[in-house]
Amino acid sequence: MSGAATRVFIARLAETSVFDPLGDKVGRVRDVVVLMRAKAAPRAVGLVVEVPGRRRVFLPFTRVTSIDTGQVISTGLVNMRRFEKRRMETLVIGELFDRVVEFTDGSGSARIEDVSIELERNGDWVVDRLFVRRENATKGALGIRRRNQGEVVDVRAVKSLASAEQKQGAGLLLAAYEDLKPADLADALHDLNDNRRLEVAEALDDERLADVLEELPEDDQVAILSSLEPTRAADVLEAMQPDDAADLLHELPDARATELLALMQPEDARDVRRLLAYDDYTAGGLMTTDPVILGPETSIAAAMAHIRRQDLPPALASMVFVVRPPIETPTGRFLGVVHFQRMLREPPHESLGSVLDEIDHVSPQAPLGQITRLLATYNLLALPVLDAERRLLGAVSIDDVLDHMLPEDWREDDHVPDVAGGGGQHG
Repeated sequence: MSGAATRVFIARLAETSVFDPLGDKVGRVRDVVVLMRAKAAPRAVGLVVEVPGRRRVFLPFTRVTSIDTGQVISTGLVNMRRFEKRRMETLVIGELFDRVVEFTDGSGSARIEDVSIELERNGDWVVDRLFVRRENATKGALGIRRRNQGEVVDVRAVKSLASAEQKQGAGLLLAAYEDLKPADLADALHDLNDNRRLEVAEALDDERLADVLEELPEDDQVAILSSLEPTRAADVLEAMQPDDAADLLHELPDARATELLALMQPEDARDVRRLLAYDDYTAGGLMTTDPVILGPETSIAAAMAHIRRQDLPPALASMVFVVRPPIETPTGRFLGVVHFQRMLREPPHESLGSVLDEIDHVSPQAPLGQITRLLATYNLLALPVLDAERRLLGAVSIDDVLDHMLPEDWREDDHVPDVAGGGGQHG
């Protein structure tokens, strides 16, 4: 492989753009995959690259022609199959950063903060050095503890990197993945080993973890929530959308679900309990109790401010549900909706009640088939769910419907065909 660099530190390689030979951007580096070996240093086998569409794929080093300052050049042949880590492989950023290792000379332990790979004459990239920081902090002249200086050591100076017996931090990984959307961070977590996934999940704040849980496969959701202290688990459930929290509680043992509901704030627990009372594949089981709900006297300007909420899913931001008081579900009488596009065309001072649109609704017992037909027939992103007294109980959005129409393991399955250079799994 040609190129200026023969040694690369992974922290600097992360986020580097990947280009094809014509100079077109293929994606950007998210991680490096190394193969652990019993009697030799780990061998780097390829890069995890994020391509357009936020898809993480594998680019073997055999298809990398150059690693230079700020760029990686590939042959242009990329397998678009979703990256799946094999048993003997390790992600450098995901699983080695923050790992505590013991020195072979018995001088103590250190935490890995960076890893370098070196190009050998045979064309292999091999882990050769580690940037570490010793764990035993020293004291200055005034008795103040100070952080040890980092040092670069040969990989042979520490015991096997394959061992992950000690509890590992997650600060460096989360810093590297700070800009990822919840679905993409969930994808990255799914590729980690079980212990590492739990360590990273515990390091996330409640809001971020709630967003990520909503994007993970059910078995990962259950494993993570079950590993948390009950009070922390309840806090995370409160931060989730009520329908997602109800779906997750459905998967837990009854005793654990009851315990967590009791620890949640009464208002949040009330909404979740209402959803748990409905069958999974009905409007009541699919709906969220927290769409944008406003009174008819609310101005369009105020309504626009409500749908700008950062935590609001795009489908629910497509319309405002207008009701008589009370505003909280179950509300007063449902009056209609105002679509986002309609609000853009009307004067900001106009009231919602003067620009209402009629829309079909469903009962909480409506089956999935009826919901999908209405959404498709009228090109809607959400539908109101009303009771017999025309009170708004919640809304079913298109993303809720898709989640239940796709196979249960759709987040793990790969349905994207190979493109030029595809063929075969990595390794």
